[in-house]
Amino acid sequence: MAIINDKNYSIKTLGLLTGHVEVNTENVPENILTIAQVVDDPDSLPYLLETLKYMKIDDMEKFRFVLLRVQIDSQLHLNEDMEKYHKRLFVSQVIEKLIYGELLLEAGKEDDEDEEED
Repeated sequence: MAIINDKNYSIKTLGLLTGHVEVNTENVPENILTIAQVVDDPDSLPYLLETLKYMKIDDMEKFRFVLLRVQIDSQLHLNEDMEKYHKRLFVSQVIEKLIYGELLLEAGKEDDEDEEED
């Protein structure tokens, strides 16, 4: 655990979100800390919707990878702890829909389904 701004954060979660195995906890952006809080405590999501919707994001395309990493990691570990990783998956998908309006990983599925119907 790392203490940042008087809050505890999982080093493993911060690493996943930043895409780095070694995390410099002094340089983690505030928006990453907010996502880490919700990923580690999915039950806090309903209370942070406005914060998530209106948080400052400098690079929208790069930030989307933060959410994709959580979704991929959750799918990979789903069999280890179904409830935990299902909640993490749900949280990351809700945040992605809230910010981007759609899920990147499902956008391709819809296109494939449309082609199959034709």
